[in-house]
Amino acid sequence: MKKNIFISGLVAAVVGTAVAFLVSHVKPVNDDGQSETSYATPSHFSSQSTASAAAGGIDFTVAAEKTVNAVVHVTTSYMRSVQRSPESILEDFFYGFRGYRYEPQQPAQGVGSGVILSTDGYIVTNNHVIERAEQIHVTLNDKRTFTARLVGTDPSTDIAVIKVEGKNLPFVAMGNSDELRLGEWVLAVGNPLNLTSTVTAGIVSAKARNINILSDNFKIESFIQTDAAVNPGNSGGALVNTRGELVGINTAIASPTGTFTGYSFAVPSSIVNKVASDIIEFGIVQRAVLGVSLQELTSETAAEHGIKEIQGVLIAGVLEGGAAEQAGVKKGDVVLKINDIAVNTGSQLQEQISKFRPNDQVSLTISRDNKTRYINVILRNRAGTTSLVKSNDSNVLNVLGASLKEVDAATKRSLRIAGGVQVTELKQGKLSANGIKKGYIITRINRKPVNSVSDVSKTLSSISNEAVLIEGIYPNGVVAYYAIGFE
Repeated sequence: MKKNIFISGLVAAVVGTAVAFLVSHVKPVNDDGQSETSYATPSHFSSQSTASAAAGGIDFTVAAEKTVNAVVHVTTSYMRSVQRSPESILEDFFYGFRGYRYEPQQPAQGVGSGVILSTDGYIVTNNHVIERAEQIHVTLNDKRTFTARLVGTDPSTDIAVIKVEGKNLPFVAMGNSDELRLGEWVLAVGNPLNLTSTVTAGIVSAKARNINILSDNFKIESFIQTDAAVNPGNSGGALVNTRGELVGINTAIASPTGTFTGYSFAVPSSIVNKVASDIIEFGIVQRAVLGVSLQELTSETAAEHGIKEIQGVLIAGVLEGGAAEQAGVKKGDVVLKINDIAVNTGSQLQEQISKFRPNDQVSLTISRDNKTRYINVILRNRAGTTSLVKSNDSNVLNVLGASLKEVDAATKRSLRIAGGVQVTELKQGKLSANGIKKGYIITRINRKPVNSVSDVSKTLSSISNEAVLIEGIYPNGVVAYYAIGFE
């Protein structure tokens, strides 16, 4: 009996070993009959076994559950013009190209994502998600739908804030993107390709990345780069750490096809928090500037300036009368830190300064003649003062449907004008409705000179139920006048 048991056990062991050997060497087969080289289980699956194996025991389920109900689906409605080719190529051959035809405006729809910041319904998203919107609708993960109103936008960072009327809404807690480390796990939560409430995972691949996608003259690009899968529809969605804290707003992908091929980019929460707070409090971003031009420090530039260590950001120029000059910063200085946070690129320096408002003080650690110095700087606004932009400026800009900036000295000289403010962005509003184009420089309103955005606001805020005469000039030298009614 014992002998039979021993033989049976031995046979079972041999058979089991053989089966195990065969299973370990069989690879999954595709539909075309070709065997794959490996069987990859995505590391963002919430199964404890796969997550533990791929991420060293990190559990993504907590962060996903904290976030998914507070990331919303944003849909926008607007009218767009459809460009058509000329009717007759032959006529163009004989008479020259006479331009494209435009069909009557057609209704269109845009989609994206947003992140609820507060229980009373403030939502942050990307400016490019809502920039043409005439109507904005928000759908929560529990299928509730709201009509949203636009609170304010910031093309410089591609951030916008919208608002829905609700109570006790789920929200995502704000995290600190400055604390993110390369290789740290993050989750992207959004609505890619109309697949609502989608969660993907990846690591932080790089920080302070400038990819030159924003067209605003005062753009701030300091993106968090990740390999979490992001696709069209993710824009405005959340990038969160493994604790479920918001560390970025997903904004762009690097792709030759328009869909995810490896890298995605998010606006860091250090910028999002400041911009959203300003928009909610003031209706407009309180932008602080240092008043310098920057240059990346390389081996060549370091040798040229006699700099021993290739570390920090080189000050290539100092604006006369600006914050930096007033504090004693000089051309050729190298900025090493902003408030004890190291900066080695222009993007990193911009990101740190963007966290502050005019009249805030920052501490610069600089290297001058290869010696470390410490300089305190009182930041200023674009107009060169320490004042905050008034809220009525924002209201006027919303009515005009435009972003404005003061004209620089070079433009004044080339056009021979004393002052003015230039239209840098246009959307639905009084200016576009009356034919004013992007780039137009407003020099006078009702015969009064205009030298700042506040001048525009002050003049137009006093207007009630009457028309105003706007005088100005385009960058090509064409002078134009517009009569605009305010009801």
